Amino acid sequence: MINGFEYPYLLLLLSIIPLLIVFQAFYDKKRHPKIKYSQTSPFENVKKSWRVRLRLLPNYIRYIVLALLIITIARPQSYLSKDEMNVEGVDIVVALDISGSMLAEDFKPNRLEAAKDVAIDFMQGRATDNIGLVVFSGEAFTQCPPTTDHSILIDLTSKIESGIIQDGTAIGDGLATAINRIKDTKTKSKTIILLTDGVNNMGAIDPLTAAEIAKDYKIRVYTIGIGKIGMAPYPFQTPFGKQYQNIEVKIDEPLLKEIAKITTGKYFRSTDKNSLQTIFKEIDSMEKSIIDVSYYKTKKDLAFPFLIGALLLLIIEVLLRKTILQANP
Repeated sequence: MINGFEYPYLLLLLSIIPLLIVFQAFYDKKRHPKIKYSQTSPFENVKKSWRVRLRLLPNYIRYIVLALLIITIARPQSYLSKDEMNVEGVDIVVALDISGSMLAEDFKPNRLEAAKDVAIDFMQGRATDNIGLVVFSGEAFTQCPPTTDHSILIDLTSKIESGIIQDGTAIGDGLATAINRIKDTKTKSKTIILLTDGVNNMGAIDPLTAAEIAKDYKIRVYTIGIGKIGMAPYPFQTPFGKQYQNIEVKIDEPLLKEIAKITTGKYFRSTDKNSLQTIFKEIDSMEKSIIDVSYYKTKKDLAFPFLIGALLLLIIEVLLRKTILQANP
C-alpha cells in the first residue's frame, strides 16, 4: 500500500500523458486522411479487422510505461507509523558458583553443567531483558555484562568451567560483583539470581553486607542452594583414573535465606535438575515488569515493482510493433 512519495512534485509530469493522447488522436487523423466517396453502400458490410482495431494499442502501452516510469522516479513509499506497545523487561544478573564442589554428580552430568543448562533455558525465554552473568568461587568476575544480545550471553555461559579461577566459595564477592553490574541502570526491576552449593569461606566482602547494598539499590536477590540433602558423589582424579567418593553436602541455608529476606527475594533449595528447572520457572513468572517501547515510522521503497512493470510493458510494446501490429510504411 502506497502511503506517499519521496518526490511528489514529479507526479505533475503525469499531466503530460493526456496531452500526448490528444496529440495522438490529432496526429492519427492527419496520418489517415478521409477520402470522399459518392456513396458508402459498398463498404457497409465491411468489418474492421482486429489489427485495425488494435493498431493504436502499442501507443497506449507506451503511455502506461511513461506513467509507471514517472511514478518510479517519484519514489512511492509505504510507512509503518509510530506505535507503542508494552513489553516485559527486567535487568537480571545470574551469579553462578563454579567452585570445585559444583562438579559433584548428584545432578546429571554434574551440578555445574545442570545449572548452565537450566540458566541457558531461562535466558532464551527472556528475550526483552538485559541479562548478565557473574561467576565466582574463591574470587568473582563478570563473564558477560548485562546484554540483550542473548546469543553472546548463551555462548559465554556454555563455556564456563570449574577451575578457571581460585577455588573456594566467596558468596559475598559474587553478590557484590553482580550488584555492581546493575546498580546504576534505570530499569525499575533489578534482579540477581545467585546459585551456590557451599558455605562462604573466602572473599573480601561479607555476604550480608552485600545484601544490604543490594537492598539500598532496590535489587531483589533470589538465592538457590544446589545439592542433594546428605551425601553426594564427587569425582577425584587418582593415578588409577577417576574415582568417586561421597562427600557431605554443606549449604549455608540460613545465610542464603537471610540474603533473600533482606532484599525481598526468596530462597529455594534444588536437589535435582528438575527441581532447578521448576525454580527458574517460578522466578521467571515472578519477575515481570512492564515497560513502554515505541516503534517509529519506517519507510519502505515501493518503486521497484513499478519499474519492473514498466520494463515488461515496454518489451510487450516493442514485440507488438515488430510482429503482429507492425505498420507498413
